Amino acid sequence: MFKKLLAFFAAMFLVAAFAAVDVNKATEAELDGIKGIGPVTTKLIISERKKAEFKNWEDFVARVKGVGDKSAAKFSAEGLTVSGAKYQGPSAAPAKKADKPVMEKAKDAAVATKDAVKGAAISTKDAVKETAKDVKAAVTPKADAAKPAASAAKK
Repeated sequence: MFKKLLAFFAAMFLVAAFAAVDVNKATEAELDGIKGIGPVTTKLIISERKKAEFKNWEDFVARVKGVGDKSAAKFSAEGLTVSGAKYQGPSAAPAKKADKPVMEKAKDAAVATKDAVKGAAISTKDAVKETAKDVKAAVTPKADAAKPAASAAKK
């Protein structure tokens, strides 16, 4: 039961991992959840956001110290948006279509979770079989131990 519960929470985490996080609305925990954004960058983002919301990615890159085009592209790939928009790079060219739509990523995550649960179920089944063998061996008297008792009963 515990493994099923753990697998369920893992699946929920994977689904949440692919959800977009808007920099103007995200909580501190949501920003920390973006790969590459640590506590220091999170505090910088929140402090700049208190002054005024970020208008676009260029505004975000200009105002948050330590964030450049390269890290902005990484944050965007991890699900960070500014006013709902993905990072398009300094050339402002239209963004290319993502490798996989969100639904395909969620489906892949669900399949991976299903496989993990199936593997955990098989491992659990094997462990139960081994425990049953151990219990049976502990409960069943050994043949050598039964002989003295039988011979004592005959006398």
